[in-house]
Order: sequence, then structure tokens, then C-alpha cells
Amino acid sequence: MEKLSSKDKELIRGSWDSLGKNKVPHGVIMFSRLFELDPELLSLFHYTTNCGSTQDCLSSPEFLEHVTKVMLVIDAAVSHLDDLHSLEDFLLNLGRKHQAVGVNPQSFATVGESLLYMLQCSLGQAYTASLRQAWLNMYSVVVAAMSRGWAKNGEDKAD
Repeated sequence: MEKLSSKDKELIRGSWDSLGKNKVPHGVIMFSRLFELDPELLSLFHYTTNCGSTQDCLSSPEFLEHVTKVMLVIDAAVSHLDDLHSLEDFLLNLGRKHQAVGVNPQSFATVGESLLYMLQCSLGQAYTASLRQAWLNMYSVVVAAMSRGWAKNGEDKAD
């Protein structure tokens, strides 16, 4: 796994300090953007509440639980910036789970765009080019591990 610079870590931690305390509203911004960018992703969410529209999904308690889990994954990555490798098995498994439910690996890039959008909306003036790059650097490490898990799960199914 790639290492992040100390400046990347400082920027990520500083920005997450203000966002991480109130995860769900920020996650809702992120997923609202995700569904704007790729409405087809709504079909991956099968709950007792029909996720036929973004609003249906975002008002579903089951979906909000998923949003919380995604934000906790981000929180875990931020908490382990000094040793992202320690999350390798967790991220591989997360990639496998996403492959198993039909997530296309290209969707990881759309999630990344949505994450950056949420950061920009939530941080306002504090969202700088260097902060954006720091988050991209971290996200690329996370997605690389998830993508390896996604691919491995696909290989296992083909055997």
C-alpha cells in the first residue's frame, strides 16, 4: 500500500475533525451526489422501503444505516492514516462484498467524486486543492485494496 505524506495526513485529519462528529448528514450529501452522478446505483439498494428514487432511499432507516457504515469506513481510514496497511484485510473483504452485491468497480470512482463533492460542500472555504489531493491520495489507497478484493471475489466465483 502506498504511504501518505505527513502533510496529507495533517490535512485529512484536520478536515475530518469537523466532519466526523456528525457523519450521517455528510454521508447523505455524499450519497445524494452519488445518485445524481449515477442513478442506476439506486437499484443496488434493496430494503423494505423501495429505493426507487433518491428521496425514498435517503429517508429509509435501512439506507441511513448503510450511510453510517460508509462514513465509519472513512473514519477508520482517517484513524489509521499512519498504518493504512492494517486495514488491508478489512478493505479486501469490503471489496468482495461489493462484488457480491453487483457493484461495478467503476462505481468506486463515482463514489470518490461524491466524497470530494461532500467535502467541498461541507468544508466550504477550507476545501483547497491540496486538501482535495490529500483525500484523493487516501481514497486511492482504500479503493486499490477494495478493487483487489473485488477482483479476487470474481476469480473465486469463476473457479
